Amino acid sequence: MSQNSLKPKWLVIVNPNAGNGKGNTEWHLISDALSKNNISFDVKFTSGKGDATALSSESIDNGFRRIITVGGDGTLNEVLNGVYCATACKPAEITLALIPVGTGNDWGRMFGIPLDHEKAAAIIHEGKTMLHDVGLLSYSDGNEMKKRYFINIAGLGFESVVVKRTNNQKDRGRSGKLIYFYNLLLRLLTYNNTRAVLIIDGLKIIADIFSVNVGNGRYCGGGMRQTPDALPNDGLLDVTVIKNIGKIEIIRKLKILYDGTILSHPLIDGYKCRNLSVTSDSVIFAEADGESLGHTPAEFSILASAVNIVYGTSVIQ
Repeated sequence: MSQNSLKPKWLVIVNPNAGNGKGNTEWHLISDALSKNNISFDVKFTSGKGDATALSSESIDNGFRRIITVGGDGTLNEVLNGVYCATACKPAEITLALIPVGTGNDWGRMFGIPLDHEKAAAIIHEGKTMLHDVGLLSYSDGNEMKKRYFINIAGLGFESVVVKRTNNQKDRGRSGKLIYFYNLLLRLLTYNNTRAVLIIDGLKIIADIFSVNVGNGRYCGGGMRQTPDALPNDGLLDVTVIKNIGKIEIIRKLKILYDGTILSHPLIDGYKCRNLSVTSDSVIFAEADGESLGHTPAEFSILASAVNIVYGTSVIQ
């Protein structure tokens, strides 16, 4: 594609259902905020699951190189996967920005992207960018192996079960942080740890696993800090492994999921790596950026400096 064919505008991809319908009801406010900040754009609305992937891929192949997501972490994840479906350019030639209207908004939290639409638009206008690592999760779906790119946090185990139930409720029009927390407590009563084999950059670990979180980002589940030291541009995945921990102990220690001290617990280990593979006696379910996927066997890897993002404040000191 010639330089003359490239679109100077931003493409805005709006999930109208994000944040209990805020993507739709607040679009006029978001549109005004973008215009006030002299951001020239075209807009496309999603109508269902997977649309953001198709729209972003198609638009990149048609000349767009800058995309604003209006939605939550799941919509951003779909857009990211569309970047990797496109064939017109390398992913690192694409710039992603966010106007958060989802229920969790965990990726934006790390980069100081506020829920206030005008302030979020001002950050896009300011235009500070950095190259961000991208994670790749290869997972099983029945007898088929599939892959999913993620920008924030992916995982296996307990959180994946909570995410799956929460997403089912979202599909029925119910969402919010309290619903996630309610599902967390409810699923805790019936969840059983699973014997698994983890290979972390060659280090083999066999243990009963409650959960495994793999992060480029630091926040998930509406503010939990499961990978509290993750950096988005160090070329490494941060891995938090919660082993055979009792349910009463989890309830007693819920605070450490939120305050950044999770790795201080003796049954919780942290690693930095480039590759992680997980096999298990019975299937452990997977998720990426809050999107429910398949199950083990699974493998996580890192693509360094893979896509440009617009940020407000940087976690890099």
